[in-house]
Amino acid sequence: MSRLEAIRSRIAPARTRLLAHPLYARMASLHDVRVFMGSHVFAVWDFMSLLKRLQRDLTCVTVPWVPVGDAEVRFLINEIVCGEESDVDPQGTRISHFDLYLRAMREAGADTSAVEKALASVRAGGSTAAALVSAGVPAGAAAFSGATFALAADGSSHEVAAAFTFGREDLIPDMFTELVTRLSREHPGKLDTFRYYLERHIEVDGGHHGAISLRMVELLCGDDDRKWDEAAAASVAAIESRIALWEAILAGLRAA
Repeated sequence: MSRLEAIRSRIAPARTRLLAHPLYARMASLHDVRVFMGSHVFAVWDFMSLLKRLQRDLTCVTVPWVPVGDAEVRFLINEIVCGEESDVDPQGTRISHFDLYLRAMREAGADTSAVEKALASVRAGGSTAAALVSAGVPAGAAAFSGATFALAADGSSHEVAAAFTFGREDLIPDMFTELVTRLSREHPGKLDTFRYYLERHIEVDGGHHGAISLRMVELLCGDDDRKWDEAAAASVAAIESRIALWEAILAGLRAA
């Protein structure tokens, strides 16, 4: 068994629980999708901080420029950054995946006030921890993103890369995409952008970027058994954190 396969084996139970989570079966209406997006947008935001942490560690982002680390790793992380920060919308215009998600929320009628307040707080120099509190972020999303930002700040490069690779990619079940497709037909013009976002996520993040990320984990862990074990633990923790976020969203839907 390869070391990547060992990580896949270790995360398999949690991954199975996540993909079969009852949240997906509970969601049935446009309102449900709006509630989901109001929390999930924070996972889209903090994902970028994991990515930029990796870019900071594995490439040179300071002046004067000096070569940093392995050229193959530099290529891999820069290709992912390019795709995430400057993909294309349905009209072919350049847009980040986060901005595409915000557009999808507005189109769907989802509440963007919490994430906009959090962004404004950070832009003004506040910490992410303070922003998640002051902006009125849903508790589950605040806990999830708080853990992600902590990892981005304090985790080792191989732990961040593993959480990024195994905790964020290829985790959208078919039934969720089918739900959004059905609701998009039932509510013309409301979920077209969200459906496109999901399709791009599956095509780019779960496909090409997923393969690149696996190679990045291999290069960062090398032949160090301790790093491989820490990478596996970080991967499990990332998926368990996502399960806790799903639980919080589900509880909110049931209470509505």
